[in-house]
Amino acid sequence: MHRIILAGTYPAYTFEKLRAALPEQEFQLIAVDTAEKYAEMTDAEIMILRIFKAPREIIERNPRLKMIMRWGAGFDSVDIEAAGERGILVTNTPGANANAVSELAVLLMLAVGRKLFCHAKSLREGVWSKNTYLNSSFSLFGKTVGIIGGGNIGRQVAEKVHAFGAETVYYDPFRLSEEMEQRFRMKYVPLEELLCASDIITLHVPLLETTQHMIGEKQLAMMKQGTIVINTARGGLIDDSALYRAVESGKLAGAGLDGVEREPLMPEDELLQNPNIIVTPHVGGGTADIGDVIVPMLVQDIKDFCEGRDVIHIVNRKQLASK
Repeated sequence: MHRIILAGTYPAYTFEKLRAALPEQEFQLIAVDTAEKYAEMTDAEIMILRIFKAPREIIERNPRLKMIMRWGAGFDSVDIEAAGERGILVTNTPGANANAVSELAVLLMLAVGRKLFCHAKSLREGVWSKNTYLNSSFSLFGKTVGIIGGGNIGRQVAEKVHAFGAETVYYDPFRLSEEMEQRFRMKYVPLEELLCASDIITLHVPLLETTQHMIGEKQLAMMKQGTIVINTARGGLIDDSALYRAVESGKLAGAGLDGVEREPLMPEDELLQNPNIIVTPHVGGGTADIGDVIVPMLVQDIKDFCEGRDVIHIVNRKQLASK
């Protein structure tokens, strides 16, 4: 019998959906919902992770571990080198949360551009701000949205902002096919050109050594006066302190951040002191209905693995091959 650990917190009924999809005579499903229980765990065979991380010590503490599955696209919370050394497969669920994350990205564009939090703050302070932000409030219509990352989420952002009348350019080290570019109306440009030409810049790339602080002081200085920066990917892609200074100085009109470097933020953090910066607590893919997409992907990978078939969503093939 295969022992599967559902580690972390999940939308309601996730455990029940997995239990119903996996035959009880073949799979033992156990929920581990606290950090203390997770740290004490030593007998996992397959782990599904949402909030918790899998560094080397967790991997080595579970000698029977054969597969680590990420709930979502990002896998920077897993030590894929350590997993590869031990022949452990690491998988993710690419594209499953693309709708939810792309919706939040557009929501943040609109909220920052229309000064939503500034108005809310003014009204709470007794100021009827109808004209206060009239000359610093902008719509998406007619704007150029620069999308860094042409994957599932980036493409869905493009589709959504087109509905508002915006144009899109994009940069990705792996350029899309001509057919894909035409289908999503995404014009490829070099990164520097995107930074200089865009009214709104939105990040949809993984956090890697090569993308750490890919938006720093130099890149912020290249942006147009009044640019809006959105990050619904990972904290660390942006130098948050440099971003804060750029908003404070007026160089940027504002920012919307679902991923920050200092997660979780303390109430006194500088990012929370400027109403032109909207921070959400890494909830881009966190909706009650996201499991309807992710659970079938997890189940398919689990069954494929246990029945000896190729697993579709492996992200550490390189590390496994070099074992």
